[in-house]
Amino acid sequence: MKNNINFNKKIFSVDALASQVRRWREQNEKIIFTNGCFDILHNGHLEILASAANLGGKLIVALNSDSSVKKLKGKSRPINNESDRKKFLSYFNFIDSITSFNDKTPYNLIKKLKPDFIVKGGDYKKEEVIGYDILKEYGGDVIIFPFKNGFSTTNIINQSKNL
Repeated sequence: MKNNINFNKKIFSVDALASQVRRWREQNEKIIFTNGCFDILHNGHLEILASAANLGGKLIVALNSDSSVKKLKGKSRPINNESDRKKFLSYFNFIDSITSFNDKTPYNLIKKLKPDFIVKGGDYKKEEVIGYDILKEYGGDVIIFPFKNGFSTTNIINQSKNL
């Protein structure tokens, strides 16, 4: 196994990522944005991420910070800390960059990065997706891929409690 792989090159602070996005735009790359807790990675996550990457362009994954996950999911979460969750995601070649945010939603991050596309999984309406109003201002789009039934971090946690 190679020991010289540096997965940290995909992990950016918000400001460093904004600079990287500007460089990508100079190269005419499309910017694809998705976000989530990604606490326990499962096949549902991977299918959405791979589908997002298949749109072409550069895929940014914005991760809820540990404090953000606690606000959303409760004091017993996350199961995996922010650093580990970033590292797990960095192993996927189709993900170009990873950052995190402390707010409950990525609204301010979307406003700063101005992606061409926001990708979500589930049964959202485009208008309900955080950041839709921002993208609408400059011609971006929201793309929604259906959830893969049976995959949920909460379900995985609950099943493990019953073992």
